Amino acid sequence: MKKGTYRMLNSNGFNVWAESYDKSVRVSDERDTYPFAGYTAILQEIDRRVQSCAGKTVLDIGFGTATLTSKLYDQGYQIYGQDFSGEMIKQAQKKMPQARLYQGDFSHGLVPELKQLTYDAVIATYSLHHLTDTQKVRFLNDLLPLLKENGCVYIGDVAFATRDEWEACKAKAGDGWDETECYFVYDELKKFFPALQFEPMSSCAGLFTLKKT
Repeated sequence: MKKGTYRMLNSNGFNVWAESYDKSVRVSDERDTYPFAGYTAILQEIDRRVQSCAGKTVLDIGFGTATLTSKLYDQGYQIYGQDFSGEMIKQAQKKMPQARLYQGDFSHGLVPELKQLTYDAVIATYSLHHLTDTQKVRFLNDLLPLLKENGCVYIGDVAFATRDEWEACKAKAGDGWDETECYFVYDELKKFFPALQFEPMSSCAGLFTLKKT
């Protein structure tokens, strides 16, 4: 991976990246390298779990090019979403014409339209690492009241069980490590959410589930 390949964290950067995003992800996943090793497995597992539930209303935070949610959309799910890249939204809307997609920086929370609804599932894949740890806690606390009964939040992202694993991955990645991103560490996050569950899916990624209690 070339230094700086994934370091485009503002909306303009993601607008530029929109056309080649899927290819960039696929190459990293196929090579089993940071940061996208495990990406396909995570999306497949989230898709399986969402479809195993009875509800059909899904909110996707940072949906990008809608790699995951377009599949759910094709299965009849009602899709809502927020992303801060206008170009990503254009691509996603082509795949999901009836989805209700909004532009907004989720580091400042959800747009008002999405706060007014409730969801059977809230999903976030490779998006919440743009939030600081403090912002993650606040954002998750804001999401939980929006879940319907038996609803669940699914987060797939660059993530580690412990800080030691985080450090090991950083050392291995070397210059490829993105210092601007704030990756999940389960041991540190679960103090705020005792019901949070974590399943490693690769050396640098995993799946979190958090049900409404």
